[in-house]
Amino acid sequence: APVLISILLGASFSRYQVEESVEHLLAPTHSLAKIERNLVDSLFPVNRSKHRLYSDLQTPGRYGRVIITSFRKANMLDQHHTDLILKLHSAVTRIQVQRPGFNYTFAHICILNNDKTCIVDDIVHVLEELKAARSSNRTNFAITYPITHLKDGREVYNGHQLGGVTVHSKDRVKSAEAIQLTYYLQAINSLNDMVAEKWESIFCDTVELFQKSNRKVKMYPFTSSSLKEDFQKTSRVSERYLITSLVLVVTLAILCCSMQDCVRSKPWLGLLGLLTVTLATLTAAGIINLTGGKYNSTFLGIPFVMLGHGLYGTFEMLSSWRKTREDQHVKERTAAVFADSMLSFSLTTAMYLVTFGIGASPFTNIEAARIFCCNSCIAIFFNYLYVLSFYGSSLVFTGYIENNYQHSIFCRKVPKPEVLQEKPAWYRFLLTAKFSEDTADSEETNTYESHLLVWFLKRYYCDWITNTYVKPFVVLFYLVYISFALMGYLQVSEGSDLSNIVATATQTIEYTTAQQKYFSNYSPVIGFYIYESIEYWNTSVQEDVVEYTKGFVRISWFESYLNYLRKLNISTGLPKKNFTDMLRNSFLKTPQFAHFSEDIIFSKKYNNEVDVVASRMFLVAKTMETKREELYDLLETLRKLSLTSKVKFIVFNPSFVYMDRYASSVGAPLQNSCISALFLLFFSAFLVADSLINVWLTLTVASVEFGVIGFMTLWKVELDCISVLCLIYGINYTIDNCAPLLSTFVLGKEFTRTKWVKNALEVHGVAILQSYLCYIVGLIPLAAVPSNLTRTLFRCLFLIALVTFFHCFAILPVILTFLPPSKKKRKEKKNPENHEEIECVEMVDMDSTRVVDQITTV
Repeated sequence: APVLISILLGASFSRYQVEESVEHLLAPTHSLAKIERNLVDSLFPVNRSKHRLYSDLQTPGRYGRVIITSFRKANMLDQHHTDLILKLHSAVTRIQVQRPGFNYTFAHICILNNDKTCIVDDIVHVLEELKAARSSNRTNFAITYPITHLKDGREVYNGHQLGGVTVHSKDRVKSAEAIQLTYYLQAINSLNDMVAEKWESIFCDTVELFQKSNRKVKMYPFTSSSLKEDFQKTSRVSERYLITSLVLVVTLAILCCSMQDCVRSKPWLGLLGLLTVTLATLTAAGIINLTGGKYNSTFLGIPFVMLGHGLYGTFEMLSSWRKTREDQHVKERTAAVFADSMLSFSLTTAMYLVTFGIGASPFTNIEAARIFCCNSCIAIFFNYLYVLSFYGSSLVFTGYIENNYQHSIFCRKVPKPEVLQEKPAWYRFLLTAKFSEDTADSEETNTYESHLLVWFLKRYYCDWITNTYVKPFVVLFYLVYISFALMGYLQVSEGSDLSNIVATATQTIEYTTAQQKYFSNYSPVIGFYIYESIEYWNTSVQEDVVEYTKGFVRISWFESYLNYLRKLNISTGLPKKNFTDMLRNSFLKTPQFAHFSEDIIFSKKYNNEVDVVASRMFLVAKTMETKREELYDLLETLRKLSLTSKVKFIVFNPSFVYMDRYASSVGAPLQNSCISALFLLFFSAFLVADSLINVWLTLTVASVEFGVIGFMTLWKVELDCISVLCLIYGINYTIDNCAPLLSTFVLGKEFTRTKWVKNALEVHGVAILQSYLCYIVGLIPLAAVPSNLTRTLFRCLFLIALVTFFHCFAILPVILTFLPPSKKKRKEKKNPENHEEIECVEMVDMDSTRVVDQITTV
């Protein structure tokens, strides 16, 4: 049934869809910045924007962008490079997008200026004037930075268009190592958007072709589609690495289940265990496809979530099978396996469903995290059902093969030892098996202890880890672990940089690197929008604006703008009409404020008077390095000031949509999952046999999560969407591996703590070790994938597995030997009343014949 269900649902991949919107996935769903953007769009529509300031659009829209620099750090303003850049500009404007019946060029889809011409970066006009000055041998033309003057008297901003600038006195540009050009496109309807998207693709091809013919310059193209394409590119570059991972896991799973004894070896169960996980994952993917879900690159983590949980459950069942008696019927052995292992597997599955279920709830504000948790819940649920049915049935089949003394691979009846003696050596090697009548009665071990891992744990490791001389070193090592984890925990940083989720060798990474290298002197342009009709000519209003802006930003433009309003003879009782006319005309005539002139919305009133409906100004801070944390703090500061200000204003930049409340949004799933896990552990403490199990589980989970957060910070992993999802999984992975170990120890009675530590490791250590080895082998190829997303995924999952393994095999076995519960107080009190005792005495004669005599006494 699981196979048929998976095949039927897997057929839904014919309706396979990919999520196109990165903002929908990674920007906080309930974001104030999105509301602010809608308000800005309504006041200042993009298609009627008359500005000349780079990157101040309230929505990124469609655009093509390119950074031009030189390999030898040459001056991009010299004659050769100026001609080259203008030649590139000409090639870009001639790009044609062929559609049935019409060929679209940049002039057809560009954002138009007031005079119906395309808005082009002012640096192009600067370069054209520079070229004209050189051709006419004029030496009086000078470029200043970050403000320069054009021959028409306009003053333009070039802080985001010239990079790596070296200046003379009075801000005169001596050289510039990089130049950036941007081409904004319209996307007002579906046809226009489709043409613009195609234009972007041809734009990148044009830039790459242009560079091939000009080897001395380096160009970094970037478009509005680059981030989306590079985000999904991770899936394509990961394919062969994931196949390698699958081959390695299959190989090791088969080896971990194999023994030299050809009857008791279970290689098929290793393969079928992995097949169980695969079928469950395929079923979940089919359900997501049928319900309209869309694929995104974060789903690459789901197979590893399934691998950790599913393989441990199957290995635990196999470990329980080894503990059953061989003289029992298969039905009885299977019942014993399910009774021994499925209770803990059911509880850990419930924990997965609760923690990931909380992450899939509407409380999660990051859509990528919510979808990931939802898919993980479905996959975990089906994995549990498939382990019960598919893997359980597989165990029954192999049980019958074993009981009939058939070969574990070829299913052929294994001949008796006396018959094997007559066969060749290779034949005897392939059919090596120990029959029950061949087992010496003096042997205390069962036939399964010839398994390498069982033999290693029982004979060597258990005695070594509980040695009195080893314990101090383990405790010391744990203190070092806590110290380094604390050091990293205090340095945790939030990662809202979108380049952390894309493939490495991509346009996004190359462009972002060049952008920060050459254009980090000035922070992103922040729009300051006043969305009410106020009396700008009123002195008290000006004072209010100055009061609430001078405190958080020191911008000469902004202060000059307000000072300019004061100079307009504001207090002389000028009528509103005269004031606004003067304001409009003066802005157009005054070069210092030309770029603000058309960012004021006027509305006509009765008697031909006009009123200022809304206005906007732009803040650009000079910085040595743009830090997203500082920008986020600035955003929060401005938000608080807008609530207390007498002037109604908002601030906006397209990047605010991604960073707005990002810290609280990305951390919410982890916080909610931790709270739900703790609540479940506390609640189940009243249901389990001993509440100390849950106490130890809680402490262990806290220790593991603390260590993983600290060490991933030291390994340069930021707290972003991917790492938070891994940490949610880390809670469950720790409980998965530690719960059976702790349960066996705490519930053990009689004997000493050390004895029960050894017993717990012998019973559950093999399953933990097998699943850990398979998990690590599966993760290793992920480290080689050229993607920042998989790099974060690998580092977090590797740390989770390593730290959990360290706790299971070192910390807990040592600490439990000298911390509660005490085993001496747990001895059952003898009942003084008469009771029936059944004593089994095994007597062995000289011929090694077993005789069991049951003596019943009252």
